[in-house]
Amino acid sequence: MDLKNIKLLITQLAQEKGIPEQRVLETVEAAFASAYKKDYGKRGQKIKAQLDLETGQLKFWQVKLVVDEKMILTDEELEARANALTQESKKQKELPEGKVRFNPERHILIEEAKKINPKIKVGEELEIPLETREDYGRIAAQTAKQVILQKIREAEKEIILEEYQTKEGEIISGIVQRIEKNKVFFDIGKVLGILSKEEQIPGEFYKLGQRFKLYVLKVEKGTREPLVFLSRAFPKFVTKLFELEVPEISAGQVVIKAIAREAGSRTKIAVKSEVEEIDPIGAVVGQRGARVMAVITELGGEKIDIIEYNDDPAVFIKNALLPAKVLEVKIMPRNKALCLVPEDQLSLAIGKDGQNVRLAAKLTGWKIDVKSIEKPEEELKEERVGAAKEEEPDDSSKEELKKEEAKNKENGNKTEEITKSGS
Repeated sequence: MDLKNIKLLITQLAQEKGIPEQRVLETVEAAFASAYKKDYGKRGQKIKAQLDLETGQLKFWQVKLVVDEKMILTDEELEARANALTQESKKQKELPEGKVRFNPERHILIEEAKKINPKIKVGEELEIPLETREDYGRIAAQTAKQVILQKIREAEKEIILEEYQTKEGEIISGIVQRIEKNKVFFDIGKVLGILSKEEQIPGEFYKLGQRFKLYVLKVEKGTREPLVFLSRAFPKFVTKLFELEVPEISAGQVVIKAIAREAGSRTKIAVKSEVEEIDPIGAVVGQRGARVMAVITELGGEKIDIIEYNDDPAVFIKNALLPAKVLEVKIMPRNKALCLVPEDQLSLAIGKDGQNVRLAAKLTGWKIDVKSIEKPEEELKEERVGAAKEEEPDDSSKEELKKEEAKNKENGNKTEEITKSGS
């Protein structure tokens, strides 16, 4: 690696890896500083390098922190600290704030620092020029090459991590790259995204080369490359799909206030208009249902109920139970609501396996109980039987009644005898 041609190398690396040239330059300078310290420096030193891209000339400085006597731990403090801390806690415990364990290779007293730079202050770093070795260019080029490549790889990973972290909570497009037992790996650009079994839409099939829209759930730092976790089952995936299809939502004129989803089966969303002239349901459904159908198609035919949000809990709950017709909503204590529906609407309100009322409860945040306003005859009979059981005395009560009856009978006999004797 010729130092005179390093500008071209940095430009090429920046373009190939998608890293800013300044960051590549900083990485290269750090690698040269590391190589200089290894060949000519001492343990504990902090070396800084600067490379002139036009001439290929390298300059080096030793960096020292400027301190005063108050910042330096005394021998007594060091000894007390050593006695107080266990070997394990020594590794974890940081030095007291504002204090340093003085090292002449890393620290310099303010009095000495001012002789070099009269304007320097305590807490600042002093840069002391180092001798530039004549043979260093050749040695550095050989020594720093592997370090530079390693640093570039690290910088590349950091850039990719930062890029995908900004995409968390957004929708991206990906192509199925690999399928394992419980995971599907998608090519999403610079890395592979992971779609776990839990985040897949139940019953959905994936084929190699097939393109899907995906929700970026979270991004974590991995050993080799960033780990991008994807989802197609997350409720907000539906919200983001509507943002793509409905301009009024992306513009903030229509707001999705709540969403409840059972992926692959059914979703309920509550929408509200921020502009009087706009019908929120009409905007989301689109002309001839075009907008909502685009989302349904992306979700593989999942049913979507769009209802209008209302600040009045009773109205909101009534809307949430659509398509069932609710006659009355009674707001009860402890966040409960009793919904009365016609007998022929009861099964529709509850839904298959209780799905409609379950999703309505999730959407509104209320515990919903659905009952028919016309009680079936069987239910009335059960109530009558229950009432009769409540009136029927228990065993102990029966025993008391028998004693009372016997007593009354005895008293009756005595009265009869008195009457006879009197006559």
